Amino acid sequence: MMRSSQPLTGTNGRRCKEDEKLINATLRPGKRGYIIDTRSLNVAQQARAKGGGFEQEAHYPQWRRIHKCIERFNILQESLIKLVEACNDQSHNMDRWLSKLEASNWLTHIKEILTAACLAAQCIDREGASVLVHGTEGTDSTLQVTSLAQIILDPRCRTIRGFESLVVREWLQAGHPFQQRCAQSAYSNSKQKWEAPVFLLFLDCVWQILRQFPCSFEFNEQFLIMLFEHAYASQFGTFLGNNENERSKLKLPQKTMSLWSWVNRSEELSKFQNPLYEANSLVIWPSVAPQSLQLWEGVFLRWNRPSKFLDEAHEEMINIIKYN
Repeated sequence: MMRSSQPLTGTNGRRCKEDEKLINATLRPGKRGYIIDTRSLNVAQQARAKGGGFEQEAHYPQWRRIHKCIERFNILQESLIKLVEACNDQSHNMDRWLSKLEASNWLTHIKEILTAACLAAQCIDREGASVLVHGTEGTDSTLQVTSLAQIILDPRCRTIRGFESLVVREWLQAGHPFQQRCAQSAYSNSKQKWEAPVFLLFLDCVWQILRQFPCSFEFNEQFLIMLFEHAYASQFGTFLGNNENERSKLKLPQKTMSLWSWVNRSEELSKFQNPLYEANSLVIWPSVAPQSLQLWEGVFLRWNRPSKFLDEAHEEMINIIKYN
């Protein structure tokens, strides 16, 4: 599986033979490849007027291009704002709550991302095909799809250390602009152009899979919530800046402490371990049916539900497993 930004074909249909040679070199004998474009066909065609575009079939005859539209930027941020507003409003009745939840389209975005990730995983697992994923810049929806596909396919990504490596490789090193995307929260009165809950949506998708396969992940829900919190506000330098170059220029590795060095301390690590975990080497296929997707209460309703009973239940579960 590969990821990239969009090809710069433009209106003149420019081509890059080096790119074509590189991508075709990944094909196995007798196999075809799939290009999963996370934009709609209409958006991809419009991008050509700005110098972008998509792969021409004539130049990639062994590749099939599939468009799986995943929304971007302001649409995602508006969705988050509407969802948070609905969750914090204690005055409405059941009909109004369900109406507001639906109007936010948050679970629809979750479904779109998981569907694209499952498609990428299916192409690899069931057809042995090469897969290239890209949107526009290749630093947002592209990373959501490639990361989730690896979690579906690779059991190592479901371990704590494996998931940490996944975040470093597919998000930090790949150039996801955390500073721009997570500049403010949904509670802010001002709206910044590049702000979007891309990483939060990814974590929500992981939680959906974790909920469906509770024994296949070494980490628990609290681990995902912790990553969400530190992406927006952290005393560590891991998520600061927009890319590796910025972090290097700011000398963040020398001036700040890594989040992972704190998480991986034995006294902290125990908080994030899943007591139900049993190593599962199989591919896990999450359901994306509407009935299977739920609102992530641990994040969006965290202030509306008492944690005391959840903590007690978690402790009791650990004791049952320990003494049986």
